[in-house]
Amino acid sequence: MNRFFYNILMYLMTPLIVVYLCYRAIKSDDYRGRLSERFGFKKFNFSQPVILIHSVSMGETIAATPLINQLISDYPNHQIIVTTSTPTGSAVVTRNFGQQVAHCYLPLDLIGSVKRFLKQVTPDIVIVMETELWPNLIHQLYKRNTPILLANARMSEKSMQSYLKKAAPLMHDMLNKITQVSAQYQSDADRFKILGLPNNKLNIGGSIKFELSIKDELKQQQVILKQQWAPSRLVWVAGSTHPGENEKILATHKQLLTLFPSLLLVLIPRHSERFDETATLTQNAGFNVIRRSQQQIPNEQCEVVIGDTMGEMLLLLGLADIAYIGGSLIERGGHNPLEPAALGKPIIMGPSCYNFSDISNKLIDAGGLETIKNSEQLTALVSQLINDEERRSAMGENALNVVKENQGTLSRLMNWVSTQVNILRV
Repeated sequence: MNRFFYNILMYLMTPLIVVYLCYRAIKSDDYRGRLSERFGFKKFNFSQPVILIHSVSMGETIAATPLINQLISDYPNHQIIVTTSTPTGSAVVTRNFGQQVAHCYLPLDLIGSVKRFLKQVTPDIVIVMETELWPNLIHQLYKRNTPILLANARMSEKSMQSYLKKAAPLMHDMLNKITQVSAQYQSDADRFKILGLPNNKLNIGGSIKFELSIKDELKQQQVILKQQWAPSRLVWVAGSTHPGENEKILATHKQLLTLFPSLLLVLIPRHSERFDETATLTQNAGFNVIRRSQQQIPNEQCEVVIGDTMGEMLLLLGLADIAYIGGSLIERGGHNPLEPAALGKPIIMGPSCYNFSDISNKLIDAGGLETIKNSEQLTALVSQLINDEERRSAMGENALNVVKENQGTLSRLMNWVSTQVNILRV
């Protein structure tokens, strides 16, 4: 597929996309009232030069937070605008930055929508996080001679094979229009080169997701919450879980309670629209359950807390004696294990880790993360860790060391931004 056929496909799909967005708007306040942003109709009137960062969803936005904070600090005379594609990403932007940045949804990759958006925003520099590549956006920025950095770039083997099979010419064209790709690891870099990225546009910058720093204020909140919720109980936290996986987590917890009756599970669904569904599922499974949003303190009879609040993943992970990362017991590729690692927690993931294979392999090699193949092995491993405090402590320390040893990506990205700003000033 090339860009011509891509555009035909996009316009043919537009009615279906509109129906989907309207359906989501009915179900979710986060979609309602913002449909115009999806087509580039949001009005901006910036008087300062603009740096645009696109981070599609919650995970990418959390990862980009240190970069955005550094841009705000180093470039006070620039307007920083952060775009996302999902309500969870939007919520993180609002919570973390407030009025310090401008924010909207990135428009759909339709020629007219992209042109309207860029006419309003007119960015001097664009930073795209990870693999959020849109052909029309890249093409229009290239026509405007706008420097584009693909930051924290990753490319899994599965994604590469899919691009080669379905859209090799389109990917080749996009990669040659990007100014710089800062790949996370050598394996990512090799795959980008196979897809057509020239060597002179490529560097290996590491993962910005290692640039996590836990603020003292958050640490204090974690200590207080632990004292309130479980001063003498062990807690395991299952974060970013999905339908089909929640059932397995709950089955594991039911077995664990026969061995460790005081054990508390904090279950955090990946998507906010699944909060009610997960709470109902847990209740129907016979557990004594409360929801974090109810602001109740779990008593000794409480067996499960549903983490149904936005933006509290790090806070709730601070309660964990053991952390399980979701999207890995089902075929979803897993989610980012670095947040519990930065908190010094022992980490468990299922067999599906390809979204973060390099990071998870580093943690596995260092002894900070262990993987299991199924819910039976999950039950066994959690049981072993509950009975072995020294092993839990060692795993947590190993995980934290991996985070510390792999920092430095932020300074490399900021060097690129500084170079581009200096070029524009000439």
